[in-house]
Amino acid sequence: MTEYERSRTMPAQPEQVFDEAANVGRLDSWLPDALHVRAEDLPAVTVHEDRTDEDTSALLRARREQMRLEWGTRDQGGYAGWLQVAGVGSGASEVTVHLSFFDDSHDPGEQAVGDALDTSLRRLEEQVRLRVDHAAG
Repeated sequence: MTEYERSRTMPAQPEQVFDEAANVGRLDSWLPDALHVRAEDLPAVTVHEDRTDEDTSALLRARREQMRLEWGTRDQGGYAGWLQVAGVGSGASEVTVHLSFFDDSHDPGEQAVGDALDTSLRRLEEQVRLRVDHAAG
């Protein structure tokens, strides 16, 4: 098993960050460009990966009371992850994303995963900033 984790501080309340991250209809706005999530009957979702042109059955659970998203593959069990939002004071939040690859064949490698996590967290921060700025303006 291989695990990866990244964190980023965002200038918004934890509830605002979590609501943006957990919005199934807007996941494509912050997930890696090559991944697209289609909600079925939640928690069931289908994830399409452009690189392989494959659809994968997955689960996505949002636990607002814990400020936590959890996901993973449904059938083959090769991959799982979570996103946790925590308040850090002064109206800011820290977002941590953790990925676990149980099957080495699903692991794209440290560089690719690290880049994808960093990019996704940056894109999520951009979406949160847009939401907060729009609400304030």
